[in-house]
Amino acid sequence: MIHTIVKPNNNTLLLPIPDNYIGRQVEVIAFMIDEGKETTSSKKKEVSFNAVKLDTRGFKFNRDEANER
Repeated sequence: MIHTIVKPNNNTLLLPIPDNYIGRQVEVIAFMIDEGKETTSSKKKEVSFNAVKLDTRGFKFNRDEANER
């Protein structure tokens, strides 16, 4: 596998490949590095903890009781 990051100066790009790739199918994918970052960073999920409301006034945590088996 070859992973290369290049900054092309024109519309033509020459990629040297290893000898063992000759005669085999090779997949080449080209995309701008910052291309995917715009869509993922602009969407932010709103987190809400309103689903369950519990009244915890007067509750005292008992570690021994929680760890009983």
